[in-house]
Amino acid sequence: MAAAQTCGVETESSEPSWRVLLASAVGCGLCVLLGIYFDRFPELNNLAHACYATAFLLGGWDAAVDTYDRLKRFHLDIHFLMLAVAIGAAAIGAWWEGGALLFLFSLSNALEALALARTEREIRSLFRDAPKTATLVAADGTEREVPADSLMAGQTIRILPDHQVPVDARVLSGQSAADESSLTGEAAPVEKQPGDTVFSGTLNTYSPLLAEVLRPLAESAHARIIRLIRDAQASKAPSQRFTDRFGTRYTIGLLALTVIMFFVWHLGFGQPAFESSATTRSAFYRAMTLLVVCSPCALVISIPSAVLTGIAAGAHRGILFRGGIALENFATINRLAVDKTGTLTKGELALIAIDASGFGLDDEVLRLAAALSRQSKHPVSRAVANAYLQHHGHDAPPATTLTSLPGQGLRGEVNGAMAVLGRRSLFPDHAWIQALPDPEPGLTEVLVASATLAGRILFRDALRPEAAALIDQLHRQGIRVTMLTGDRPQAAELVARELHLDDTQAGLTPEGKVAAIRAWRAAGERVAMVGDGVNDAPSLAAADVSIGMGLRGSDAVLEQADVILTQDKLERVLEALVLSRRCRAIIRQNVAISLGVVVLLAISALGAWIPLPLGVLGHEGSTVVVVLNSLRLLWR
Repeated sequence: MAAAQTCGVETESSEPSWRVLLASAVGCGLCVLLGIYFDRFPELNNLAHACYATAFLLGGWDAAVDTYDRLKRFHLDIHFLMLAVAIGAAAIGAWWEGGALLFLFSLSNALEALALARTEREIRSLFRDAPKTATLVAADGTEREVPADSLMAGQTIRILPDHQVPVDARVLSGQSAADESSLTGEAAPVEKQPGDTVFSGTLNTYSPLLAEVLRPLAESAHARIIRLIRDAQASKAPSQRFTDRFGTRYTIGLLALTVIMFFVWHLGFGQPAFESSATTRSAFYRAMTLLVVCSPCALVISIPSAVLTGIAAGAHRGILFRGGIALENFATINRLAVDKTGTLTKGELALIAIDASGFGLDDEVLRLAAALSRQSKHPVSRAVANAYLQHHGHDAPPATTLTSLPGQGLRGEVNGAMAVLGRRSLFPDHAWIQALPDPEPGLTEVLVASATLAGRILFRDALRPEAAALIDQLHRQGIRVTMLTGDRPQAAELVARELHLDDTQAGLTPEGKVAAIRAWRAAGERVAMVGDGVNDAPSLAAADVSIGMGLRGSDAVLEQADVILTQDKLERVLEALVLSRRCRAIIRQNVAISLGVVVLLAISALGAWIPLPLGVLGHEGSTVVVVLNSLRLLWR
């Protein structure tokens, strides 16, 4: 069978390629035209029949191979019907009509194979070919080239500049930047330093890295994406249950109807059995016409072509739909539930303000706090150190004799003077600090003091810059947006006001989030949930459609999600919704076109109003139309 069957609905590419099918179709068409030309001259009648026979071979060989394979399994499909009509047309002398049928049929096969090849190309274009070898570093420091698929977790590899990362690994030493555009679509290189993860298929840009293998090649992020797309292509959308009915039973029923109508036209209406005249078509000719126009070729391919193209279009945009069910169901949602941290916010503390005990000492306060924080791994300490680095372009000189105060803060010596950083409870006798008002809800304060200086640094979990615009656009799409978070109610309300959320539920446990989603569904709403952490996995499982944010999210989320956004960008949610709704609309258009053409042509054939060539043109023309209509999903 061809790379894509017009009516057989294969989802995986196979031989022959669309180029072979297209060449066969073109050859079939040319031979039909030559046959028609030679038919004008009685002395060239044998040559005309030779051209027609060649046309039948070129246009029908692929359908014949497929029909033979299916007959061995006692399965009949549209290809059998097409061959039966072409042979029947030749039997009554309608050679050019049978050749035209096979030309259009083989052309539609080739066009569909081209459409699926295009979707395959869209998918392949997302990824560079993964490297086949890796530089393995042994315990004694020696290096050797080994196959990338032989690497095991815990081994050490060296990744040279301008080389691809062979497997997912953790950086042990060295600093560089990775071009992750092949994985996430993000154009800007991502800085990598010891402790960071580098992903298979990405490109190390400017400096060598020594890294520890995290997982084998078959379990890498690169392999996971390709596996997700392949699984998605093989799954069926709910609408396909409708077209799945058009298999062997329909074919047998149509053949039975054709035989019945042959006897009705011949015995009931007195039409000649096989011999047609200038004014009267034979009963067999009309039966062949009925067989052509009732073949649901376009209807069977109308939904799979749209689904496969939609999956490819999504993958090209960094949106992985886990099959046709997810692609079609996403279009039906009317409520979007979102987590706060890491979804509406970046999950990173951003500097908001600095208060100092003296005028113009803000930078000194930040320097003092950064010196104490530089060696700490606490998230707040890292936020302080990163804030200084962003302002000055270099790290602050580290404090000496640093001491950790568990649950409170840090104490150390900075420039020969003792300094303290941490909670307010560390400074019970400091009048200036105790006089400071409590921070507003949603803000995190860090206090620092030395013998001559005191100050407060305020942070907050930074909102994603695209969040507000996205929520406004979702509202215009008729989607209610609700934030489900385990954070404090005051912090949640602050975010909800800034982003104009419809409502928010705060202080929730994972079980509370699940209960909220189940309540909405029980009320008849269609709910989609967006999350990125392990604690979001139960909520994702409870939703009608689950959306995982970013390939750096937890494995639990990536395994659970129906839709995975490879880029850690919230606006991809809207793009996925728009694509899903476009795909659903195109599915409906395809079904309306294909079903409408079948019904119209069938009525015409039963009334004997339509000749075989027009039936062929309408039948195969509708197949070409629905395939081309599905390809519109690849256009932005």
